[in-house]
Amino acid sequence: MRSLFPILALLIATTPAVAGEFVVHAQRIDDRKVVIATVEPVHQVLARARIGGTVIRLDVKEGDRVEAGAAVAVVADQKIALQISALDARILSAQAQRDQARINLTRGSELQKTGAVATAAVDQARTNLDVAERTLTALKADRDVLTQQAVEGTVAAPTSGRVLTVAVTEGAVTMPGETIATLAEDQYILRLALPERHAAILRAGDGVDIAPRGGTTVATRGRVRTVYPEIRGGRVIADVEVAGLGDYFVGERTRVYVRTGERSALFVPPAALISRAGIDLLRLKSGAEIVVQTGELRAEGLEILSGLSDGDVVVAP
Repeated sequence: MRSLFPILALLIATTPAVAGEFVVHAQRIDDRKVVIATVEPVHQVLARARIGGTVIRLDVKEGDRVEAGAAVAVVADQKIALQISALDARILSAQAQRDQARINLTRGSELQKTGAVATAAVDQARTNLDVAERTLTALKADRDVLTQQAVEGTVAAPTSGRVLTVAVTEGAVTMPGETIATLAEDQYILRLALPERHAAILRAGDGVDIAPRGGTTVATRGRVRTVYPEIRGGRVIADVEVAGLGDYFVGERTRVYVRTGERSALFVPPAALISRAGIDLLRLKSGAEIVVQTGELRAEGLEILSGLSDGDVVVAP
């Protein structure tokens, strides 16, 4: 009896299962076009020098990540320190003049009570004190301006992001408004260009499928963020918003599948496909095997581009 068990197991393993039948019907699907999109920052900003001078310190290099307000570089102008020293001396002189004018006014007021000094002389002393105080205030304001200029020598990052380029080196002479570094904002988008015939079809909010790096399959899904109203070189430009682009390089290119209309398509289950000697076949209910050309694999199934007709009954092997 035990000798029959291996024979029964072999018979069960070689008995064909009941094949599934699938009636093929044409379906309306989105027609997708494969385009190459480029990773771009939403905003690319410049860190500029606010004063002229010499770059005495560089705090960043290409590829560094910086926070908004962090120091990118320090620009120093030696003339500012000299001007502050000169103003300090003038402020001391103005303070002495103010103090003397106050003493003169106090003395004149006392003498006026005894009639030893005319009223006009007291008025002149009061005017001199007024002028001395305002001169001192103006000099202090000038010093504050120079102090602020020295503070503005620190070039701050205008936004959080990654440093793309550094345009200067330590010791370089810069002018006010000159670019010190270029930063890419943290948020990235995919920028794509489509032929202008698709301009009427592409809309903000449309879904877009993105392939992984170096791949052709769909890895993630994004949406069209902006469609620019200007045709450039016969192409319409659009930005696609996708989560998780932070690990891409700025300027890196990837495959994107964009909806450009609708078309009719035939689908079969992937398990129904027979591959033999490099040829793709499908078995019909009649028993015939037909050569087919396959397309992409979608949620509906495996697309058949040619060799199959609407209404055919496909039998899974």
